[in-house]
Amino acid sequence: MPGLSDNDSFGDDAPAAGLVAKGQAGDNAAPLTITEISGLLKRTVEDRFGFVRLRGELSGVKRAASGHLYCCLKDEGAVIDGVMWRGQVQRLPFQAEDGIEVVASGKLTTYPGRSKYQIVIETMEIAGEGALLALLEKTRQRLAAEGLFAQERKRALPFLPRVIGVVTSPTGAVIRDILHRLEDRFPTHVLVWPVQVQGKGAERGIAEAIRGFSAIPADGPVPRPDLLIVARGGGSIEDLWCFNEEVVVRALADSSIPVISAVGHETDTTLADHAADRRAPTPTAAAEIAVPVRRELQAAIDELGLRQRKCALRPVDLGRERLQARIARLPRPEALAAQATLKLDDLAERLRRGLADRAARARERLQGDSAQLSAPLLRERVRSAQRHLASVRLQRSLLTAPLAQRRERLAAIARLAEQLHPDRPLRRGYVMVLDREGKAVTDAARAAREAALTLKFRDGPLDVIPAAGAPAPVPPRKAPASPPSPAADRQPKLL
Repeated sequence: MPGLSDNDSFGDDAPAAGLVAKGQAGDNAAPLTITEISGLLKRTVEDRFGFVRLRGELSGVKRAASGHLYCCLKDEGAVIDGVMWRGQVQRLPFQAEDGIEVVASGKLTTYPGRSKYQIVIETMEIAGEGALLALLEKTRQRLAAEGLFAQERKRALPFLPRVIGVVTSPTGAVIRDILHRLEDRFPTHVLVWPVQVQGKGAERGIAEAIRGFSAIPADGPVPRPDLLIVARGGGSIEDLWCFNEEVVVRALADSSIPVISAVGHETDTTLADHAADRRAPTPTAAAEIAVPVRRELQAAIDELGLRQRKCALRPVDLGRERLQARIARLPRPEALAAQATLKLDDLAERLRRGLADRAARARERLQGDSAQLSAPLLRERVRSAQRHLASVRLQRSLLTAPLAQRRERLAAIARLAEQLHPDRPLRRGYVMVLDREGKAVTDAARAAREAALTLKFRDGPLDVIPAAGAPAPVPPRKAPASPPSPAADRQPKLL
C-alpha cells in the first residue's frame, strides 16, 4: 500500500505485510477460498441449527410462480429471511399475510451467493390465540370493506322450502339433530352434501359444496334446494377456522340459494355467520328457523277456516234476525184485510142499490119516450127534412173564393222560396264552402280546421285543401243592422 514500507505494520503483534503473500514460520493454515469458507459456514450453521422454532411477524410475504413462499420474520431488533417450499405451502392451514405473528419451524441455512442466512420453513402456525384473533379481525375488515357482509345482500328465507340442502359432516351428530328436528316440525326433503368440517382442506370442500348446490339446475333430475344449511358442532377457534377462510365466505356471498349458517354453539361466531343470509345459534336452531311447525300451521289453517265459515254465515244469521224482527212488527194478514173487506162490502151494497135505481130511471124514461115514437110523427119528421134539403142550393162562390185565396198564398210562398234558395247567390258570383259531410262552413276558424273543403260554384263543385299553417283570416266587422224595410213587412208569412 502506498505510504507503508516493508517494516511498517498495523500493530505490534501483526505480521509484517509484504507485496507478495508468503508463508510465515510455524504457519500451517493455508488461505481459504470464498467458496470454501462459505461451505464451512453453511455446514456449521446447518449442523448447529438443524431444527429451530422462531417466533416473529411476517413481512414481505410473496408467492413465486413456482408456488414457493418467500417472506421475512422480524421482531423489534432483527429480521431473518425465510422460504417455504411449495409442498409445505400447500399444507399451510391459513393464508400467510403481512403482519401476522407466527411460529415457524425449520432449519437454518446460508445462501453463499449473497452471504445471507435464512430459515427453510417446514411448518408455520399462528403464534397464539391472540394472533389468530388479530388475523380474523383483519380478514373480517377486508371482506367487510368489499361489501360481503352488507345487510342489503341478505335475502329473505323461503317460508316453506320443499328441498333443503345441508353442508356438513355425514358422520357427526349435527346431521342427526337437523334431520330429527325437521321430522318433528315439518318433514322435508333433505339433500346432504358430505364434507370435512375441520382440518386441512376443509374450507375448499365446504366452498365446493355451496357452489355445487347453486349449480344444480332447477329442472334437473336432482331437485334444486330452496334453502341451504351450513352446519358444524361446537369446538375451539382452531376447529372452526375453516369457516373463517376467505374461500368459504366468498362462496356463501355468491350463493344463489338463501343460506343459514349454523357453525358452533351460540357463543361461537365465524365469518361464515356474517356472510350467510341468516345465522342460527346451533344446528338444531337452524332446522327450527328453516321450517315452521306443521301442527301450528294446521291449527292456524283450521282457525282461518272456522273464521271464514263464521264470516260467511254471519250475514245469514244477521239477516235471519232482522227478518224475524220485522215479521214480529208486521200486522196480521186478517187485520190488514179487515178494512178492505168492510170497504168492499160497502161498495158492493152501494153498487147494487145504484144499479137498481138507474134501471128504474131508465125504465121510466123509456116509457116516456115510447109515447112519442108514433108512426105518423116519424113520417112527418122525414117529410120536413126532405123539404129543407130540397130548398138548399149550392153557390159557386162558396168554393172558388177559398181556392183563389189559397192559390195566391201558395204563389207568394213559391216566390219567397225562389229568392231564399241557397243556390241563387251562386248566379251572382258567390261561392258556397262545404265540408266533407256537405254541410256549409260559415266561419274561417272552422274552415282552417278542416282537412279538405268543397267550393260550390254556379257551374259545379271544386275540391280544395286548406294551406298548412296559414293564419286564419280576421272575420270582418259586422255592419250595424238596418231597420227592416216596409217591403219586408209586406212579404207574406210562411205557414
